[in-house]
Amino acid sequence: MKKLGIMTFIGVTCLLLALLLAFPGTGVCAGKKYKVCITQIVTHPDLDTGRDKFLEGMKEQGFEEGKNIEYIIKSAEGDMSVATSIARYFVSLKPDCIFVMTTPSSQAMVKAAEGTDIPVIFGLVTDPVAAGLVPSWDEPGPNVTGISDWADVPTQIRYIKKIMPNIKSLGIIYNAGEVNSRVQRDEVVKFAPTVNLKIVEANAPATAEVYAAAKSLIGRVDAMWFPTDNTIFSAVDALFKVAEGNKIPVFGSAIGQVEHGCAAGAGVDLGVIGKECSVIVGKILRGEAKPSDIKPSKTKRMIHAVNLPAAKRMGITIPQSVIDSADIVYK
Repeated sequence: MKKLGIMTFIGVTCLLLALLLAFPGTGVCAGKKYKVCITQIVTHPDLDTGRDKFLEGMKEQGFEEGKNIEYIIKSAEGDMSVATSIARYFVSLKPDCIFVMTTPSSQAMVKAAEGTDIPVIFGLVTDPVAAGLVPSWDEPGPNVTGISDWADVPTQIRYIKKIMPNIKSLGIIYNAGEVNSRVQRDEVVKFAPTVNLKIVEANAPATAEVYAAAKSLIGRVDAMWFPTDNTIFSAVDALFKVAEGNKIPVFGSAIGQVEHGCAAGAGVDLGVIGKECSVIVGKILRGEAKPSDIKPSKTKRMIHAVNLPAAKRMGITIPQSVIDSADIVYK
């Protein structure tokens, strides 16, 4: 009996050692190399920040490129046909997970991965329900979930009013072909009458048309605003050129937009969303959850930011009370 007890102890000890080797503190399986594909509709600072913070979050969880994980990263550079090709290519690779940023790329990816068991995690998507990525906010897809970059529109408009109390008309410049942009535009149009604000729209279906769309608003609006729109932000310098040349303040809907040159904005930090998405992907790779276990969600914190040099170039003075209460002040 004593000999049997010793043998049992040795056996259990060996088993525990094997488990510790296979699942160290991070939960990453030793000896396994994971493959994660990453894509976005276009290259621009906000999206790149989201991607970089995602990679940073993965590393913090023990996933190190060249060691236990391989990343395949591609951008469609604004071309939907390329986004579709990338989606099909990624699915053919049968990766452990796909992280996809922006609504257009997410739509292409979800369609390509339909009928497979490849986990697709979206980020920087405004309304995944309207985009057809998931059935509802309470129900993920069988292999799809993620985190939205939805920024509360009334909060954004009130912030503009706080900075410009006498504003009467606001120009919206956006690409009507992007579902995420239409959803935000609809929210602005719905809320504007409650604060006596007239809305003037300018559609820019391509980056080359952003300059002309901005020029069409000259003399018609007191300020301009644009949503988390990939087309507009990809050509945002053309928008700023018009705004600064005609002293029309431009307000953004994401912190990266303000950092890049908007006068101010209340929005979300897309880098935070990238990191939040890395947590979901980490859980999936470690086998702790499936996409179908995780409801799609909105990032919780709105950040208020002002860019004082940009505001000056656009002919506006930010009230000191707004500067004092801002989360971020670019000087």
